[in-house]
Amino acid sequence: MRFILQAAAAHAAFTGYLTAHRAWQYLAGGAPNPPAQAPPGLSAPVNTILGWGKWGVLVCGVAGLLICGGKMAIGHRNRATFAADGATGVPWVLAGLSLAAVAAAIAGVFL
Repeated sequence: MRFILQAAAAHAAFTGYLTAHRAWQYLAGGAPNPPAQAPPGLSAPVNTILGWGKWGVLVCGVAGLLICGGKMAIGHRNRATFAADGATGVPWVLAGLSLAAVAAAIAGVFL
């Protein structure tokens, strides 16, 4: 049966009616795509672990910004490279916090 569907899809593609991909989806009816669903009883523990992870990222972000600010304050006097290291660290910390903030949305795009 699969051979017949493949042959029909190839024929439709070669004769110009449909592309091969569209023809296969048209003839096969498409693959099922159910929404994501947590296994029974696992939703609460997973949400707890994800909450701990978000809290950890928040603590690391605040610490990173404080460290960058401290480097900039200490390097203000006669240590220009130390201050520059602190200043270049700020965008990296903010990028990490931004990625953590949109992580669920990015992962949801691929599901």
